[in-house]
Amino acid sequence: MPEAPKQSPSGTDYTPSEKNKKALQFIEDVTSNADEVQKRLLADILSRNAGVEYLQRHGLAGYTDRETFKKLMPVIKYEDIQADITRIANGDMSPILCSQPISEFLTSSGTSGGERKLMPTIEEELGRRSLMYGLLMPVMNQFVPGLDKGKGMYFLFIKSEAKTPGGLVARPVLTSYYKSAHFKDRPYDPYTNYTSPNETILCPDSYQSMYSQMLCGLCQHKEVLRVGAVFASGFIRAIRFLEKHWPLLCADIRTGTLNPQITDPTVREAVMKILEPNTKFADFVEAECGRESWQGIITRLWPNTKYVDVIVTGTMSQYIPTLDYYSNGLPLVCTMYGSSECYFGVNLNPLCKPSEVSYTLIPNMAYFEFLPVHRNNGVTNSITMPKSLNEREQQELVDLVDVKLGQEYELVVTTYAGLYRYRVGDVLRVAGFKNKAPQFNFICRKNVVLSIDSDKTDEVELQNAVKNAVNHLMPFDAILTEYTSYADTSTIPGHYVLFWELNVNGSTPIPPSVFEDCCLAIEESLNSVYRQGRVSDKSIGPLEIKIVETGTFDRLMDYAISLGASINQYKTPRCVKFAPIVELLSSRIVSSYLSPKCPKWVPGVKQWSN
Repeated sequence: MPEAPKQSPSGTDYTPSEKNKKALQFIEDVTSNADEVQKRLLADILSRNAGVEYLQRHGLAGYTDRETFKKLMPVIKYEDIQADITRIANGDMSPILCSQPISEFLTSSGTSGGERKLMPTIEEELGRRSLMYGLLMPVMNQFVPGLDKGKGMYFLFIKSEAKTPGGLVARPVLTSYYKSAHFKDRPYDPYTNYTSPNETILCPDSYQSMYSQMLCGLCQHKEVLRVGAVFASGFIRAIRFLEKHWPLLCADIRTGTLNPQITDPTVREAVMKILEPNTKFADFVEAECGRESWQGIITRLWPNTKYVDVIVTGTMSQYIPTLDYYSNGLPLVCTMYGSSECYFGVNLNPLCKPSEVSYTLIPNMAYFEFLPVHRNNGVTNSITMPKSLNEREQQELVDLVDVKLGQEYELVVTTYAGLYRYRVGDVLRVAGFKNKAPQFNFICRKNVVLSIDSDKTDEVELQNAVKNAVNHLMPFDAILTEYTSYADTSTIPGHYVLFWELNVNGSTPIPPSVFEDCCLAIEESLNSVYRQGRVSDKSIGPLEIKIVETGTFDRLMDYAISLGASINQYKTPRCVKFAPIVELLSSRIVSSYLSPKCPKWVPGVKQWSN
């Protein structure tokens, strides 16, 4: 297997141009020999883990060939290994899933039973993630040269973590990476030179972290060549923060002193190494931020910015118009594709349009298989996925090099850390090939109907939440006849909107407080990722219920049929995105109500027992 690009601790082994060449050659090698790399990787995983309980349970102990693996190993979902995960979380140190010790759990933003999933990981996976990060700038530099001459202004944050009863840490994958030596002690590299000191990124207080990162980004505005965050929503939240707090930031820049609200001593020390009094620049920021229009604010305050580096695929595509507005149409770049299970691939054409983004899967990240999926035509545009896989369906799975152009698949992975034929839940479409390795458009998360930030709410969860809320209407003899939902990103932060059509038989008017109680009841019923976004991260705004006129959903059906939907097969979509449908619903609003307060949320991971 080709060697990954390396650098010595001193960072002096070779120049950035040599590093770039090695990284690009590495991509060429692994994509040209994709199937061979995959075959060897699977054999290596099975060989290393030959003695683990899970492989023995399925009769695979001692086998390393692909054919036997496919014949004996079932395709699974999280629920199939949840009991094993729980044993590890509770302190069972025996080799259950992996021969190497599980170093921590990575908490997935996908949920199981309303709580975050726990993905096992091992120490060496940090090396694989670092390898992937090491490929990004060599690729980018082919399209935007000179990025080593300045800095990146990235808004990066850690999130809350917990410890399992067995003592293992459970935290999001990016929090794990930012807290690792791979990130904190990285050697100097002009391509990973950020305006935010590590101390500001690692600050657990989200306000202090955002404030200090924004201040450092402003102070170094001439050096900034690229800006970004992980998700589009996170970057927009940073701009919204600037919109609210620029007077305080300007005061700090003018005087060269840091606002006393920033109390973390390590953050204060790091920021004061950068902050210097600059009356002229403070006046400039004040004038720009004081304008009525914030169009192009990014290019006005950071004039040398060449692109915005954020994820705008999948549900994040809803933020593209807002990003275009703030950036004056700078290129929106999606560099890589990964998850808590493992990192998957890179975008080899980063300056493409957001709608054309495709990721080349790097064959030595994991063993990849693909389950064909099929779409139902109609207004819901739903995806048919088998709930469980029988033998015939299992035979449908195809290897990395055997996928077909234009076909959609669900991604299935086998990892060094103990996941075997695990259904990730991402739906991908084959867009092309880099040598023998396929390139995929990310289509969506399976079953997810609503998402604002890292939250993911599926139709079943939404249905249960609505069911809990309508209990508040019973004393007024009111029935919810139909509903649908919408992720409204015109507000910052975005928020969930539910359109409700009611049949009210009682004579007593329903007071606004009852509908507010309905809003809160829905939020209380949603998963912990949503509630964390509302309470701690402030990445999601209050949920809103909009009551529409009687007959609105009949109008919606008529509209769908006019577009070609079958009247016999039509069912009300539980989430709408198509602008004319949103406009139709919005034109018939009678009243609207917002959740009066945040739902309950307790940091950490809730469930450990079966």
